[in-house]
Amino acid sequence: MTISAEMGVRADTLSRWRAEALSDSQDRLWTGPARLEAVIHTASLDEEARSAWCRENGVYLAELDRWRAQASESLADPSPASGSSKAERQSRQEIRKLQRDLARKDKALAETAALLVLSKKLEAIFHESGDE
Repeated sequence: MTISAEMGVRADTLSRWRAEALSDSQDRLWTGPARLEAVIHTASLDEEARSAWCRENGVYLAELDRWRAQASESLADPSPASGSSKAERQSRQEIRKLQRDLARKDKALAETAALLVLSKKLEAIFHESGDE
């Protein structure tokens, strides 16, 4: 085997290993609850122990810090979320009320139309019998 052929084989092997390493990214395996558990577990560790934990679990310190920030943001201030649910609840109640009003008005309109048709038919019947 020539040197250039051997280099090509090594380059192919390295490319394949790199592709496998990138496809097996640990970030895709970390679900939300697993990330929160990792943040809680590493919160009490010192810097050296946290680094060792990250190496063992294939996580970068920056990722762990980002997960900690995301957890803090989600737990920061629940009042706007409860306010929006209160607003949503009021909106739903108003929509139900408007739908009931619309249904009531539709029924009243249908009743009025039926009465109008009946009155015209009665008028037509009595006018015909009065002409005779």
